Amino acid sequence: MPDGKTQAGKNAVVSEGEGLPIPLHRRVAEFARRLWRPAATVVVVALALLLGWHVFNGRNGISVWQQKRVEERQLRKEIDDLGQENGRLHQRVEQLKSDPDAIARVAREKLHYAKPNEVIVTLPPDPPQQTPPTGAGK
Repeated sequence: MPDGKTQAGKNAVVSEGEGLPIPLHRRVAEFARRLWRPAATVVVVALALLLGWHVFNGRNGISVWQQKRVEERQLRKEIDDLGQENGRLHQRVEQLKSDPDAIARVAREKLHYAKPNEVIVTLPPDPPQQTPPTGAGK
C-alpha cells in the first residue's frame, strides 16, 4: 500500500513530520538559501581574477608602467645630452662673439678666407678605409 510520500509525485516533496507536500516556491527558496554562498564565492573569485589580469595587462597595468619607466629614463638621458650640447654651443657662440682667433679659425675653415700673402692648399678628403670581410680566407 503506497504511503503519502510516494503518492505526492515527482515534483512535490513531503516534509518528514507532516506528510504534506512542500510548495515549489519554498523548495526554490531553500535551494537558493543553500546555494548562494558557493555562487557568491565563484563570483568573487572570478572578479578577483579579472581585476588581477587588469592590474598586469590593462591599459595602465604594470607592464605598461614598466615600459613607460624605461622610456622616461631614455628621454631624461636625451634631455641631459641635449642640455650639454646646448651648453657647448652657447659657449662657442660666446667665443665667436668675443674671441678674434675663433672668428679667424671659422673664417679660414668654413669660408676659405686667407690672410694677405697666404696660399690655401685644399687636399682631397681621405678615402674611407675598407676592412677585409671576416671569414674571407676560408
